[in-house]
Amino acid sequence: MRVIVSSCLRGVACRYDGGAKPNEAVQELCRKVEVVPVCPESLSGLPVPRPPAEQRDGRVYLKDGQDVTEAFLRGSEAALEIVHRHPAPLAVLKAKSPSCGSSVIYDGTYSGTTKPGDGTFARLLKEEGIVVATEKTVESVHPSVEHPVAIVLGTGLGHLRSLVHPVRRIDYHDIEGFPDDAQPVEGHRFEATIGTIDSVPVIVYPGRIHLYQGYSAAEVTSLVRHAHRLGARDIIFACATGAVPGMAHVGLGILTDQINLTGRNPLAEWDGLRDVDSPFVGMTDAYTPYLRTLARGVADDLGISVEEGVYAGVLGPCTETPAEVRMMRTIGVSYVGMSTVNEVIMAHALGMNVLGLTLASNESGSPDVDHASVEAKAKEHAEDFEKLVRGILHLL
Repeated sequence: MRVIVSSCLRGVACRYDGGAKPNEAVQELCRKVEVVPVCPESLSGLPVPRPPAEQRDGRVYLKDGQDVTEAFLRGSEAALEIVHRHPAPLAVLKAKSPSCGSSVIYDGTYSGTTKPGDGTFARLLKEEGIVVATEKTVESVHPSVEHPVAIVLGTGLGHLRSLVHPVRRIDYHDIEGFPDDAQPVEGHRFEATIGTIDSVPVIVYPGRIHLYQGYSAAEVTSLVRHAHRLGARDIIFACATGAVPGMAHVGLGILTDQINLTGRNPLAEWDGLRDVDSPFVGMTDAYTPYLRTLARGVADDLGISVEEGVYAGVLGPCTETPAEVRMMRTIGVSYVGMSTVNEVIMAHALGMNVLGLTLASNESGSPDVDHASVEAKAKEHAEDFEKLVRGILHLL
């Protein structure tokens, strides 16, 4: 996988003060990918050292008042030419910088205060459709014993638990909020495993409960809260779905967004909501762009056929009518399933990074779907699914 990276984060002395901003998490990522190093400020032609620069009223000024907007644009366009010669789907750039900052930049007062906005180079990359992250994102998804990666597995995908080198096992019924009377449906197992996969710390949950079984949205998201209490900052949801004809095919998929058609929301039932600053949870990036891009890169590198699309979560347990399938296609849905959407909402409420993977085992609305057919299709894709997850964990 190829990634664009700010040179200063790699330890190159190219900043305005003649220094660098090496970042350990970014440097570790760079050892695992093909790097396209860039520094738009070095390409601007401005002298080094010089006063710091920040954006104000759409312009870039040095602290001494000099307007350097044209120089920053010139350097950003030169950096973009490098990217055009070495295309990449992902960029990791220096946070808050007037050239490389993404979504948040310094506000022009030179006081350390920030405001919403993009740097001149980050803006050009986003216009090209390139996902831009900062070193803060890379740090936040970096797993450790204190912050293992949580993986919740759906029907037919529970075999991934066999990859875990176990340290501890936890019966679901010992998890706070999980219903005492719950029994696993076919293809699920109610025992979490804490351990490692290829030396990466993980918590694997090889099964889940569903709204259609009569459980509440708060109960079906109890595993997410448990993972968060154990320190997980990143969570991978894997689920079985139906592929909407004309939008996706049977096989593996990466979820890009979601539509909650269950009529339920776990936050409306969660007592913990009383303890947070605001009950309103932003869902603009329901599935973390950085993780989605890594997953796409891993699939491409390994030659695994993976599609991408929007997931619609329905109550179930019946499959969709032909009219409902047409509706799904009309509103832009690629995959339909009976889980995940409420779990993703809870994960966002807890500030977690989210990746969604699916196995579309049949066409949406197919009349002959049962657990046996889903598990049979899962076996066909088990090797690719395993390679994909292991590749993602390696990059994290």
